[in-house]
Amino acid sequence: MTLTKELSVGEVASRAGVAVSTIHFYESKGLISSYRDSANHRRFHRDILRKISVIRIAQQAGIQLREIKEALSTIPNDKTVSVKDWERLSSSWRQQLNDRINQLTDLRDNLDTCIGCGCLSMKNCKLANPNDILGKDSPGPHIYHGEPLAG
Repeated sequence: MTLTKELSVGEVASRAGVAVSTIHFYESKGLISSYRDSANHRRFHRDILRKISVIRIAQQAGIQLREIKEALSTIPNDKTVSVKDWERLSSSWRQQLNDRINQLTDLRDNLDTCIGCGCLSMKNCKLANPNDILGKDSPGPHIYHGEPLAG
């Protein structure tokens, strides 16, 4: 059996454990790229499998596709993502993940003070309206669209 350096979209999907539509989606978003062979079939370098792994791990960590695309743009299309590349990419997302962990910890620790009614004007609401900041504008429920409020 000869090992080729190029894969069809179906082979990529199968090897990466995703649907063909996911491969098409990643390509439409500019996260990965393919080329056309002489028969006009879409082909991918084998290196794409590691990039797809990076995309999936980053997505599981909650990294936005825009940020993943920006990070992957620093790696040439025909280059395999190396351990050094991964260390650089993952370290760039570390603070964002730490911030999210802290927000979730605050949510967990203050959840018992929230009655989930959506009033957002309770003076003791530590989650969505600490110190009744939103109640200063007007009474009743409000949806805060600015920066997360610190308690």
